[in-house]
Amino acid sequence: MQKLLVVLFTAFLSSLAAANEVAVAPAVEADGLPPLGATWLSENPYRGNPVALAIGQQAYNQACARCHGADASTNAAPAPDLRNLNRFCKRISDAELNAACRRDNDAWFAKSVRKGKIIVGVTHMPPWQGVLKQELAWAIQVFFESRAEASK
Repeated sequence: MQKLLVVLFTAFLSSLAAANEVAVAPAVEADGLPPLGATWLSENPYRGNPVALAIGQQAYNQACARCHGADASTNAAPAPDLRNLNRFCKRISDAELNAACRRDNDAWFAKSVRKGKIIVGVTHMPPWQGVLKQELAWAIQVFFESRAEASK
């Protein structure tokens, strides 16, 4: 019983550390990516762009890895494994439905990045709007989607 209490207390402290994260912009430039402007898009325009992949990896490791795992390669991090974002879309064989599923995930991703994740008044992920340019956010998504493909 005492061992269980220690495990639960450790998990609780870990969740507090993740809950107190502050959004800090990565020191990565979006050079080479088409500029997107101030209005956030609802769909990732960089999917399949190798420049976005390289920029996204750098930005991810500076801004996201602390909570989501280095190089998006672990599910042992305190925050969700982002490689699973399109997991259900992969099961859809109809091309049109699959594209619609990815668009829905893109919109959810953009909203999550901009607004953060606040659950029952606790900030689990800080809001990144005004800190992270959308070019970098979409490049980060390209990166972790590539890691999901590589881990099949």
